Amino acid sequence: MAATFFGEVVKAPCRAGTEDEEEEEGRRETPEDREVRRQLARKREVRLLRRQTKTSLEVSLLEKYPCSKFIIAIGNNAVAFLSSFVMNSGVWEEVGCAKLWNEWCRTTDTIHLSPTEAFCVFYHLKSSPSVFLCQCSCYVAEDQQYQWLEKVFGSCPRKNMQITILTCRHVTDYKTSESTGCLPSPFLKALKTQNFRDPVCCSLLEQPNIVHDLPAAVLSYCQVWKIPAVLYLCYTDVMKLDLITVEAFKPILSSRSLKGLVKNVPQSTETLKKLMTTNEIQSNIYT
Repeated sequence: MAATFFGEVVKAPCRAGTEDEEEEEGRRETPEDREVRRQLARKREVRLLRRQTKTSLEVSLLEKYPCSKFIIAIGNNAVAFLSSFVMNSGVWEEVGCAKLWNEWCRTTDTIHLSPTEAFCVFYHLKSSPSVFLCQCSCYVAEDQQYQWLEKVFGSCPRKNMQITILTCRHVTDYKTSESTGCLPSPFLKALKTQNFRDPVCCSLLEQPNIVHDLPAAVLSYCQVWKIPAVLYLCYTDVMKLDLITVEAFKPILSSRSLKGLVKNVPQSTETLKKLMTTNEIQSNIYT
């Protein structure tokens, strides 16, 4: 017997009986249920395509193309940073894009993307084809992360490459004894694999802080396969596209992985400001 919020006395249900009934219902899955489950699993498959020809890549991206340096931007602010400071300084050729569907990413037409749609596109530098770049503004769900890693790196990746990952998290995710209101947001932290020997451009992420989602999956994958990798994590109080947050990544321009790729920082800064203005106009159009 139990008393409810309103004061009545009711008989408490027995959990043992209901658990048995739930297990029995689970065993009664119909062929239609199994077909729906198969279709949903098929829909959530990650595919790497050539956008121009709409054909799938037969092997993983980095098995098809030799890679010495791979820079991955995850999230709008990291993508904007690479667009303005790195892609603006050289000629980059698209080599593929990831097509995926989940509860947060519903892009189905990878050929004609609107400015507000999420995307995940891969490029290499024409003057140095072993230098790769990924711009990923879409959410990769937990059950899709391993698929993404296999499609990009393959089942037995080369170890003679270096990975740099850029992403953002909200400053409230940062664990510290100080009040987060006292922190100079935005700010950078780094996390690296054991095989990464280069100096990092900011202080290392302290325990008990952890990283999440696709950036964590990529870094863990590199740790397991002994690939040198570093994650630069920008903690910010503005998660939408934001000029100050994008510029917080600037210390990374002095890193070995980006140093030779950026030609003109003042010009790139102007490009970034134009990009922010264009984004504001397009956001007004598409909302």
